[in-house]
Amino acid sequence: MKVKKIVSSWFRLVLAALLLFPPGSLQAQQDKIAAFKQALAQNKKQLAQYEWTETTIISMKGEEKSRVQKHCYYGPDGKVQKQQISAPPQQQSPGGLKGKVAAKKKGEITEYMQQAAALIHSYVPPEAEHVQAAKDSGKLSFVPMGQNAVRLDFHDFVKPGDSMAFTIDKQRYAIQNINVKSYLDSKEDAVTLDVGFATLSDGVSYVAQSVVNAPAKKI
Repeated sequence: MKVKKIVSSWFRLVLAALLLFPPGSLQAQQDKIAAFKQALAQNKKQLAQYEWTETTIISMKGEEKSRVQKHCYYGPDGKVQKQQISAPPQQQSPGGLKGKVAAKKKGEITEYMQQAAALIHSYVPPEAEHVQAAKDSGKLSFVPMGQNAVRLDFHDFVKPGDSMAFTIDKQRYAIQNINVKSYLDSKEDAVTLDVGFATLSDGVSYVAQSVVNAPAKKI
């Protein structure tokens, strides 16, 4: 999943968060921006030294339909490379009409999940013009989360009635989590995204888990 790449794509958005922190001197704001840029660059550099196994699971009506594992690492070009390491599922489809119905259903699910993924990618990472539009129209709010974190809430970000929120650690300038609530053709066809970040022992921040839900299809 491309969500692993978003850590390095949030500069403009988190920069807006820094400017929404409690007012201080211009020098103090500049110091925060400089600290954020330094922390972001250092995190990206350290993250590039790691390799990991990515597991993608698709479930429908609570039943696991597929599970794919990939070996992931950063290539010389700085982009994530992926190699599938799990064997393809060995499934025998029933013959006749029942088999055709099963194949059609599988195709519909695959197409639906592709549409849901495309929708999520319109939020993560967010387009700069959407961020600016939300700020200009008053649809961006700042919510303190204790002394060490701040949450930015966006409404009507890509579609009317949608929402996006992310929480930032004010001490380390690291993203803690991201939540998106949107829909495909209608609001009844809801799609949600929950991304949780974690920290390794050396302080490196990474995407620990990302979950896409499509309740209308029970996926």
